Amino acid sequence: MTGHERANVEEQEPMAGGGAIRVAIVEDDRTTRQGLALLIGGTSGYECVGQFRSVEEALRLPYLAPHVILLDINLPGVSGTEGVKLLLEKHPGVQIVMLTVFDAQDHVFESICNGACGYLLKKTPPARLLEAIAEAHQGGAPMTPEIARRVVTLFQQTGVPRKSAGHGLSPRELSVLGLLAEGYSYTALAERLGITANTVRNHIRGIYEKLHVHSRSEAVSKAIRKGVI
Repeated sequence: MTGHERANVEEQEPMAGGGAIRVAIVEDDRTTRQGLALLIGGTSGYECVGQFRSVEEALRLPYLAPHVILLDINLPGVSGTEGVKLLLEKHPGVQIVMLTVFDAQDHVFESICNGACGYLLKKTPPARLLEAIAEAHQGGAPMTPEIARRVVTLFQQTGVPRKSAGHGLSPRELSVLGLLAEGYSYTALAERLGITANTVRNHIRGIYEKLHVHSRSEAVSKAIRKGVI
């Protein structure tokens, strides 16, 4: 890591909420796993609470309930894509961010549909990785630009006809939902639409109620399947 990157990392602080963000890592490559653990554990406001070589190991060993899990896709045994649901069953409410060298569309779509809230490439700079962890903890959907573009393209290719009713969503709620699908964080979404973060949260609550979902990934996935966006 360069001096410039290290300076940026040291300046990273979790977004509002108080207390350290607890992060677990599921990665079979030892060097990558330990590097991530050192980065997270060595940054103020973040805490690495578990390092695991596989989904099976993560499910078998007890550890302090994490806020965020960094989950590799190409794992021995149960793949990261399949492991999303298993880890969510063990830790309801945890935010899972896929962290991988792969950016194939099928992996992206399946992971998000299974409940992952974000998808980053392993080449993501350290400072951006920490920022993404904080975004996920705050209910965001962090994605590298390459992944975000693939997600949007994939959504466009689903070919599901739009429904005029939009499940009762207002034009502003549809705009918010569309930006959520593109991976915007609450803060970035508020800036894009020229509204406050609290207003964004109110719109998202309305979206959840109208779509009968409880998370961002569920909302985006259902909206795509139903042709809302």
